[in-house]
Amino acid sequence: MARLVSPLLPLLKQHQSWVVLSGAGVSARSGIPTYRDSTGKWLRTEPIQHQAFLSSDSQRRRYWGRSMVGWPGVRDARPNAVHRALAALERLGLVDTVITQNVDRLHQRAGSQQVIDLHGRLDRVCCLDCGVGYDREDIQQRLQRLNPQHRDFTLCARPDGDADLDDTQVASVKLVDCSACGGLLMPDVVFFGGIVPRARVEACQRAVANADALLVLGSSLQVYSGYRWCKQAKQLGKPLYIANEGITRADHLADVKIDEDALSLFLTAAEAINALMTGDSPCPAQ
Repeated sequence: MARLVSPLLPLLKQHQSWVVLSGAGVSARSGIPTYRDSTGKWLRTEPIQHQAFLSSDSQRRRYWGRSMVGWPGVRDARPNAVHRALAALERLGLVDTVITQNVDRLHQRAGSQQVIDLHGRLDRVCCLDCGVGYDREDIQQRLQRLNPQHRDFTLCARPDGDADLDDTQVASVKLVDCSACGGLLMPDVVFFGGIVPRARVEACQRAVANADALLVLGSSLQVYSGYRWCKQAKQLGKPLYIANEGITRADHLADVKIDEDALSLFLTAAEAINALMTGDSPCPAQ
């Protein structure tokens, strides 16, 4: 293990200000499945697309029916050792910002303060007509009251609070409308094919520009909204380090790429840095 961790430990010690880009591989350790395998291919059918949600009532039934079954898996997930290690590095002043592609808010629950939710947050729902916001759990209770036929389902978890329902089950789903205006409700996330809000993009640009280095954790970077920060880092002459088990879209840009046991090696290095700077013994990895 010491031999394998050596690429990361000196890097964490070398730079004083990090931006970390986290992906689905980080949340996978909390039991939330990933979209892709180690080669970047879809593990399941592709998720719902932004325009399909907006334009199709059947697609909205599909989304909300599956989300009603899958949401508790995200709601009840707990931060894992990677989330906690990043929060500890932030408290030490080493991690300036976490840009996360995940929508589960596990970084914040672990104690990280400077987090940019690149693709939004699944625990909120917004009305597309009047802009009123709702807590996702409140919507869950309304969905369950309207759809008692699905209330006790326990299906295989899928990424981002999704779950499998067949066409007959989807067809019976009754939708929840905005209580204020009767408008269309949508989770406060950027679906595939959607656009990341400009203010969020600019916040990420500033974070990467102000940091000494960019570290990618647990992301294949197949989606451009994450890959673009790797491109920016290299354009600015910033070092790019990638710790991901499997290929990524930015492997050719990386100054260092760690593949095998990537997140475990990050944890070991982070714990060593924490012990060095605080005098504490390393935290348990689980």
